[in-house]
Amino acid sequence: MPEQRRPRPGWASGLRDVGSLGATLGGNVRRSRRRKKSGTAVDPNTGVDFKRIYTDESSTVIADDGVGLAVRTHLTGDDTERSPELTVIFVHGFTLRMASWHFQRYGLAERWADRRIRMVFYDQRGHGRSDPASAASSSVPQLGDDLAAVIRAVAPTGPVVLVGHSMGGMTIMALARSHPELFGYKGRVSGVALISTAARGITEAGLGEGLNNPVVDALRVSVRYFPRLVQAGRGVTRQAVEPVLIAASFGPDFYSPSAGHAVESMIQNTPISTMVNFLHALESHDESTALPVLAQVPSVVMCGDIDRLTPLPNSLRMYSELGDDSRLLIGEGCGHMLPMEHPDLVNDGIDGLVQRSRIALNRPKMRWYWGRDGSV
Repeated sequence: MPEQRRPRPGWASGLRDVGSLGATLGGNVRRSRRRKKSGTAVDPNTGVDFKRIYTDESSTVIADDGVGLAVRTHLTGDDTERSPELTVIFVHGFTLRMASWHFQRYGLAERWADRRIRMVFYDQRGHGRSDPASAASSSVPQLGDDLAAVIRAVAPTGPVVLVGHSMGGMTIMALARSHPELFGYKGRVSGVALISTAARGITEAGLGEGLNNPVVDALRVSVRYFPRLVQAGRGVTRQAVEPVLIAASFGPDFYSPSAGHAVESMIQNTPISTMVNFLHALESHDESTALPVLAQVPSVVMCGDIDRLTPLPNSLRMYSELGDDSRLLIGEGCGHMLPMEHPDLVNDGIDGLVQRSRIALNRPKMRWYWGRDGSV
């Protein structure tokens, strides 16, 4: 068996940045997975249909600006007409689609077979089977508004737990910043899971710096003014952007060609306009002011310790600001695609969050007063 990987020296500075956080991790988990790299290793995901999620009940949610969002829902439990006890909404990351939640869709449905829980998955604008997004609407705040539209359409009543990976986590933070009433006094959001994400721009540290280069800047201009030329030059885009995303997906010892091909296919089938237009949003976004809002509900923060796109220190800083009702789960040796690389860890975190959210529904929440300048 390969030696278990420990955080690289760069992570140590992140730990120091959050002061004495390490002393408070008693209730949190660092979990490892042993992987095989030998030539005789067997792919555990051989035969998995990563598009199976699109066979679930479908609908289209129309965002405030008219963009159609492809939605799939699954209701666990029996077939009676009883209302679900809560709704869990999954929000995927940059250049991905709802299929990236495959192991959560089927693993959690099995765990919740004796409970009445509505599971909701959707493709973000410009991704998967949702409508294209204009350059002007390719922003994190707009994604937050899209999530609000999804909640109104598919979960108009009852408590809601939000689960976001990468850009999906940023989407949840944007929702909290623009709709704090959903999380505050009498708010409907009862829990939040933030997976492999960051409250601020991803180009400040780690492999995300590779997305900040003149080639990408030129692509932005080209997509806006010469879209046909850019579509014809997909090879250039692949050389500039896709290797960065694919390389950051999994830890170096992870072995599953099937999962790797699925992620690569999602990235390569994302429209170039979407890829390029959202790059600036990811580089410049800052949803730090949303963290006090999220701190009002139970939360769980999860990250791989060698995630090079949204490095672990980002998660540690978020966790340090989310209060006593937050949990931290770290996947040892894991990269950015934690929901696919270590699904058991992620499913445990979400399942535990749902349990804690049910308890939190029965206790009073703190009322937050917001000033005109956005301060608490």
